Amino acid sequence: MTLRGARERRVATGGIELCVAELGDPQQPTVVLVHGYPDSKEVWSEVAVRLADRFHVVLYDVRGHGRSTAPEPLRGGFTLAKLTDDFLAVIDAVSPERPVHLVGHDWGSVQSWEFVTVGRTEGRIASFTSMSGPSLDHFGHWINARLKRPTPRRVGQLLGQGAKSWYVYLLHTPALPELAWRGPLGKRWPKILERMEKVPGGDYPTASLPSDAAHGAWLYRDNVRARLRRPRPDAYAHAPVQLITPQGDAFLSERLYDDLERWVPRLTRRTLPAKHWVPRTRPDQLASWIEDFVTSVEGGRTEPAATGHHAERFGGQLVLITGAGSGIGRATAFAFAEAGARVVAVDRDAEAAARTAELSRLIGAPEAWAEPADVSDEQSMEKLAEKVHRAYGVPDVLVNNAGIGLSGSFFATTTDDWRRVLDVNLWGVIHGCRLFGTRMAERGQGGHIVNIASAAAFQPSRVLPAYSTSKAAVLMLSECLRAELAGQGIGVSAICPGIVNTNITSTARFAGVDEAEERRRRKSSARLYGLRNYPPEKVAEAILDAVAHNRAVVPVTPEARGAHLLSRFLPGALRRLARVEPKL
Repeated sequence: MTLRGARERRVATGGIELCVAELGDPQQPTVVLVHGYPDSKEVWSEVAVRLADRFHVVLYDVRGHGRSTAPEPLRGGFTLAKLTDDFLAVIDAVSPERPVHLVGHDWGSVQSWEFVTVGRTEGRIASFTSMSGPSLDHFGHWINARLKRPTPRRVGQLLGQGAKSWYVYLLHTPALPELAWRGPLGKRWPKILERMEKVPGGDYPTASLPSDAAHGAWLYRDNVRARLRRPRPDAYAHAPVQLITPQGDAFLSERLYDDLERWVPRLTRRTLPAKHWVPRTRPDQLASWIEDFVTSVEGGRTEPAATGHHAERFGGQLVLITGAGSGIGRATAFAFAEAGARVVAVDRDAEAAARTAELSRLIGAPEAWAEPADVSDEQSMEKLAEKVHRAYGVPDVLVNNAGIGLSGSFFATTTDDWRRVLDVNLWGVIHGCRLFGTRMAERGQGGHIVNIASAAAFQPSRVLPAYSTSKAAVLMLSECLRAELAGQGIGVSAICPGIVNTNITSTARFAGVDEAEERRRRKSSARLYGLRNYPPEKVAEAILDAVAHNRAVVPVTPEARGAHLLSRFLPGALRRLARVEPKL
């Protein structure tokens, strides 16, 4: 198999020949993608084509893999020193005058750590992006530190990583891995990846998989035990490093990187809610982060642009928020902006949306746009979804926040009142989930949907029948959608705030009263919310935390958490409270 549109060449080094593929303009900065085990360079195909418009992209089959030849004998032919020789031969051929930007996954990352920490490559590597593959030297020091000071926590970390490394022990056994890969395991591997890692089917893995995996076992045998026993004391990175950590990696613990700042003076951290094979399952996000990192290094900036609490998780992601012109929506836009996300601020008030987008850029969003739309209008939302998809891409996070308030008894609430509340509070959420959630699912690279419900979703009230009904429906919709989308890596969270100091009281309707009484009640409600003074910024923080940890239902404010507990354990008490008519 060859990459579409790639130019191939053979590079001789150490008695073997490497198959090297190139895409893009050689005059642009060079990005070298190094594959892991048991892969070939084609594992990078989806990422490579996304980078080729901006960069000179180089991929090569590691010795003994794909269309590169294998050393003879195999034993001793895959040492880190020889892999470094191969890397230098490749970059001397493809970028003799300029340093390259290195990207490695799995064993591609393991060997790339060697490249970026040895003296003979200094000046030849401009940056390094690592994913799912630690430095063996750093790993060795990590183990030694925990053996020397074996606290219960550190022992737990050692045992946890030891359990995740089960396959490493098997790869050290003689002949067994080769027999397995050339036999049943090699035949079943594509289906295993599809089932366990959600790797899309198609032209990956390639037909060379059985021999690639058999040869690649020597990567482990030639390097792991020797380097872990005697890790180098000077394994310091001489180039800026971007670490991308898949949070669902079945083979590597996130704790392996706890001490990485010791070895990497210029470190940018990213986290991704995904499993191990992210080059196949999250190519859009990887390409975006690689592009941003390479561009920043080329521009002379090596520190991350966003340094907020959630910058590792949301930097560069596309976040769309409805009702972003004020209140919780605006605060959420600012929180994502501070974390380095790209923001689409949607609101019926075009000027308010534009102001949110403008301030988001000042706060830290690399890009922010304002889009006017009425969430209750299906056609308006369809036009919005089409424009966003065409101009900005598929949102990684969708926040359905737009909502209105309505108070009044059931019999005072007219059909028009019901229709208006349900059109905005429920149908607005349905439109957002359907139009943007569909594109998330079709993209097949995960995502997250946040629906703003309310404590009223589980707290009945004699004066909020329409509002509470709309929010209860949003809560149940979120639970159902979460179950449906779980298998596609898309999380769904329902946020249930209590009394929050926003301007919802200034626009709330009060059914069954004249205009003068409605104005009085609005002022009274606004005064009550002001006295409570729970800021929307705290709700925004809860939203980011819910996405980061994939939380299902998140009550926000003490009264919301209390009502949620009562609804589960003492529902009768809530029903009695519901009979009380508040004095406004």
